[in-house]
Amino acid sequence: MSGTYLLNDAIISPLGFGTGANLQAIRNSESALKFHNNSRFFKEGYYAGLIEEDLIDSGFQRLGDAFLYTKLEKMIILAVDRVIKGSDAFDPQTTGLVISTTKGNIDLLARNKFTPDRLYLWKMAQVIADFFNLEKRPVVVSNACISGALAIRTASYLIAAGRYKNVIVAAGDLASEFVLSGFNSFQAISDEPCRPFSKDRKGVSLGEAAAAVFLDSENIGEGGDKIQYLDAVTANDANHISGPSRTGEGLFQSISRLMKANNVEAGNMDFLSAHGTATNYNDEMEAIAFNRGGLSQVPVNSFKGYYGHTLGSSALIETILTKHSLLDNELFASHNFTESGVSRDLNIIRSHTRKELNMALKTASGFGGCNLAMLLKKERRS
Repeated sequence: MSGTYLLNDAIISPLGFGTGANLQAIRNSESALKFHNNSRFFKEGYYAGLIEEDLIDSGFQRLGDAFLYTKLEKMIILAVDRVIKGSDAFDPQTTGLVISTTKGNIDLLARNKFTPDRLYLWKMAQVIADFFNLEKRPVVVSNACISGALAIRTASYLIAAGRYKNVIVAAGDLASEFVLSGFNSFQAISDEPCRPFSKDRKGVSLGEAAAAVFLDSENIGEGGDKIQYLDAVTANDANHISGPSRTGEGLFQSISRLMKANNVEAGNMDFLSAHGTATNYNDEMEAIAFNRGGLSQVPVNSFKGYYGHTLGSSALIETILTKHSLLDNELFASHNFTESGVSRDLNIIRSHTRKELNMALKTASGFGGCNLAMLLKKERRS
């Protein structure tokens, strides 16, 4: 088992700047999904969770010149800055940076006011690392929508190998026209706010956000409970470039291998944070995989009804929220859920609930058949 701890974190989203603001919005059952006009792709508009760049610039002005950075870079920098300011262990000479994104600065296509190399993921990561004067070269993780969680596993490996003393894992993606047109070509975007696992779901809603978390091998900081990252396992179902396995094989393999490797059983799980995109195939696949893994009675939610699908940042944001669920013994409702629309029983969380929590399972799936399952555990401190 890993000895890596999830310490300071930050979420920058339409629900607020900072994890605390985001948690309070979720407790108030608020959603970032709002109606937006876009006649180019959607004749009658669409729903998404978008952040006005003016709002980002307002928050960024205390840090530097907003005109020198792209919208996404500013979002990620805002998240990383909050994490650094809350950590005494940060050292630009020994702290690493792992960035998760699927498309990076893809919004710059055809209207790039920056140098052409700014479109490259490595360049975006280096710009962010340079902003904080980090001496070590940043690492980019880009593996579809498991990227945010995979970045945590990558960071844990790098710490264990002695490459870094500690690591900041950051993530971000935009709901750009490139992304919107891509999902629209699949006819996968709902004309209403998404409703994961619901019978009346119509598809995915997209969102944009950034997040960051500080990982360290030592349980440092003030007293109180801490959340330990135990392990994560990935598996690829090799089914289709965009469609998941109908039997949930890849996700089931991730879950079953993870539990076996860490000597835990389904009954040890207090909470399950699902991928839950509200598409017909994804939700059904997850329900089958959870059922095969003996998890049908574990309380489960999807956070997509609050944020939409934020691509490379989704699994990191949801891991941060899962961390705080464990710390606060708080289960959050699966927003917009109506009645079950999958063929296997699931214990969908319908209302915010207080419950003693010790261990959680976070799952994610993505295009190309990638799947990931991650274990988080509460470590109590007196």
